[in-house]
Amino acid sequence: MKTDERGHPPGDKDTGAHADPDTGAHADVHGQERERTGRPHRRDLVAAAAGFALVTAAALVGCAVQSADGSLQVNWPPLLGTWDPRVGPGTPAALAVAVLIIAYGPGLAARLPWRALLLTTWAAALAWTFSLALVDGWHWGVARRLTTKNEYLTVIDRFADIGTTLRGFSEHIVIGPPGNWPAHVAGHPPGATLTFVWLDRIGLGGGSWAGVWCIVVGGSAVAAVLVTLRALTDERTARRAAPFLALAPAAVWMGTSADGYFAGVAAWSLALLALAATRTARFPAAAALGAGLLYGFTCYLSYGLTLMALPGLGVLVLARTARPLPLVLAGALGVPVAFTLAGFNWWEAYQELVVRYYQGAGGVRPYWYWIWGNLAATTLAVGLATVAGLGRVFALAPRAVRNIRPGRSDLSTPLLRLTVLVLAALLAILAADLSGMSKAETERIWLPFMLWLIPATALLPGRRRWWLAGQAAVALLVNHLVFTGW
Repeated sequence: MKTDERGHPPGDKDTGAHADPDTGAHADVHGQERERTGRPHRRDLVAAAAGFALVTAAALVGCAVQSADGSLQVNWPPLLGTWDPRVGPGTPAALAVAVLIIAYGPGLAARLPWRALLLTTWAAALAWTFSLALVDGWHWGVARRLTTKNEYLTVIDRFADIGTTLRGFSEHIVIGPPGNWPAHVAGHPPGATLTFVWLDRIGLGGGSWAGVWCIVVGGSAVAAVLVTLRALTDERTARRAAPFLALAPAAVWMGTSADGYFAGVAAWSLALLALAATRTARFPAAAALGAGLLYGFTCYLSYGLTLMALPGLGVLVLARTARPLPLVLAGALGVPVAFTLAGFNWWEAYQELVVRYYQGAGGVRPYWYWIWGNLAATTLAVGLATVAGLGRVFALAPRAVRNIRPGRSDLSTPLLRLTVLVLAALLAILAADLSGMSKAETERIWLPFMLWLIPATALLPGRRRWWLAGQAAVALLVNHLVFTGW
């Protein structure tokens, strides 16, 4: 007879277990899911197959369009990259890390003390990201990535007088006037570039330090997600998601791009908000203020990350409280006040960016393709296991949404609470997609949102090592076959 992890038969009546019609898993009388052993559920395989079909369609249609008129402005749709099969110094390490996480990740995630789990998951994510980056060697894989012509480190010398540069920042966004900013500097508020200026000022200048900074801070995002999951759902749900966060295909773009760093800052903003809202932090007021400060700074790292307010709203809905809002808003407003007093006008710069966006590739790339091609790129970054988990999120969504409304029962089960959190991240992605300001490159740009989709894997029942292996396979294939430039 098959048994679950605890040695009980599936659906054992003596334990009060019952089958959940939405997840296909078993739950006890307290609403805690008990996973079943065996192969993946057919519904999960169908969802994963749909994700694979989406990626295939985006590749076939994209290649046809790009060959016909070049309007997609990418060489390997739906990803920005070029076909370049290769192996490198990081290949053995990447294979070893993948095998270790697949073999030991689920067991360690279930047994390690909580703080040890956070550090171990962060360390595993760093090992995974660094090993993938080092497939191209240290120079090309880490040190040079943020020093190319479109990147932040090319303008460090122009920030000798930070105040003067900030006051004239918007004047150099649009292509035309002398000295317009490189693409990534123009495409982001100055908080992004200032980070690397400040690193340079303290003696950590150059591409190597910038690359390490982005990978380490970006890798910490997995710990922030776990902290948030524990606060809003339960510890078991966080533990089930941990191996998938550590082995996410998104690591291909975390190492090395500044968007990985942005993802880390945004993730800790949500984690502090969750701790403040649930009052599980030792000092909830300080956590709320910190959440606001980080969110405010996130908005000065990337214009599109204002949409992190939607997952933030989801956190408050799950906590059933608005108590942290005054301190969160105070912290969040402090950042724009500081930048405005320094001479930078966020809204004026954003309007200039819209002009610059349509001067370049954004004005050529067809909306009709990228409105769904973006989702195919996201599928590659989160992996098919996440897509299978999202299938379960959609099945639970009607019940979860009903319980959000005033007067309805509380979102008392971890599954429903996880569903709301993932749906909030999906809503942010949908808003970004519909805006038309993210046509292509979303496998990198949407990293701060995509990290919050990966916890959907906690809904997958049974032995999940095959799903982990699938995640690793996607990352290894993309990283060894396509030169992404990030």
